[in-house]
Amino acid sequence: MAYDYDTIIIGGGPGGLAAAYALNRAQKVLVVEGNLWGGTCPNFGCDPKKMLYGVIETKRQAVRYQNSGLPEAPTVDWPALMRFKHSYTDKIPTGTAAGLKAAGIAQIHGRASFVDAHTLTVAGQQVTGAQIIIATGATPTIPDIPGKDAFQTSTDFLDLPHLPKKIGFVGAGYVAIELANIAAEAGAEVHIFQHNNRLLRGFPQEYTDKLKKILTDKGITFHMNTNVTALSTSGEDQVTVSTDISAPINLNVIYAAAGRRPNLDGLNLPGIGVDTKPQGVEVDDHLRTSVPTIYAIGDAIAKNVPKLTPVSGIEGGYVAKQILGTSNEPIRYPAIPHTVFAGPELAQVGISLDAAKQQPERYRVSDQEIGQWYTYHRIQDDNARVTTIVDKTNGKLAGAIMLAVNAEELVNDFSEIITHGESADEATNWTPIYPSVSSDLSYFY
Repeated sequence: MAYDYDTIIIGGGPGGLAAAYALNRAQKVLVVEGNLWGGTCPNFGCDPKKMLYGVIETKRQAVRYQNSGLPEAPTVDWPALMRFKHSYTDKIPTGTAAGLKAAGIAQIHGRASFVDAHTLTVAGQQVTGAQIIIATGATPTIPDIPGKDAFQTSTDFLDLPHLPKKIGFVGAGYVAIELANIAAEAGAEVHIFQHNNRLLRGFPQEYTDKLKKILTDKGITFHMNTNVTALSTSGEDQVTVSTDISAPINLNVIYAAAGRRPNLDGLNLPGIGVDTKPQGVEVDDHLRTSVPTIYAIGDAIAKNVPKLTPVSGIEGGYVAKQILGTSNEPIRYPAIPHTVFAGPELAQVGISLDAAKQQPERYRVSDQEIGQWYTYHRIQDDNARVTTIVDKTNGKLAGAIMLAVNAEELVNDFSEIITHGESADEATNWTPIYPSVSSDLSYFY
């Protein structure tokens, strides 16, 4: 039968857009978006967060240089910082929509719901497609406790007109740690409530414990092994936080940052036979759902690889090739680095440290405190540390973990080495700028 479109993509974020532009070369494509065009990352996620972080880190670097020629530390003008953020984010939705229009890609703004394997209802109309891609991303999880309506989310934090004096975060993952660091460096009193004794559970505890001490020294208060049991409000900017451990704590605002869940509400996936689980849509190694004409990508799917913007882009491009028939290979992911922008940055790539330690006959683990190396002495990063993991069978780098001011640069170098399968000799057989982060590579393994 004839369909309105060859492919419909539900979600106008990085993954959905990657698929749309790749498919548009040969197909009639429709993109449906129920929120802001461009998705979470550029509107209220990684991009605006990094803009705030860049300013905050510049201030922090000046503090590190107070005894090295910069005696006066700057202060953060929060309203000006927000204006800086808006100078970028305000243009994203219209710019994204304009880009789709210029490319000849159809678009509808509205919430989509499946009628059957080829049909959606959106904004009061029905549209059909030969294939449909679910790229709806994820949304913050709100703890189900009395007074939960008082919770705000990272979206609210990244749009604060003024910085509250006392701020709380429930959770100790990426979002909580990154935003808590920004708030503390900007001058707020910050509390983090975590139900167990770990933060950033995907990273080695010896590294997260060190980061926790650094953040504590900045003034962040950690309430570990603590469950928030209820919230109550008085006025517009007073929240009382009750826990199972301590006396109630009075704050101006509290943010739910205890993870994100796949944004599948209202899609009617069970009604058309698409299998899901709490982690997201179930897909095979070709990113097909249980309904053969429906694919799913990005944060909406259940997967073991990190749910990151670049990964969504990889998956969007991959599904486009599957639909166009230019590839039929199962998806293969490159080495995927991930970084917590916590001031300093905590990053890792490749095999985990725990997995490597469980196989000492295969992997060699090298741990180095590098705060006194030239690169880190120059920027006064006394806490810098790097662990590398080498596969003894071939001498190749298999993994790396680092805590350093410039970890985002260093982890990119390590990721490239792992992706290309280079030995230590091959990886250092080039001439980087000296002195630089890259010029240190030959000393790590």
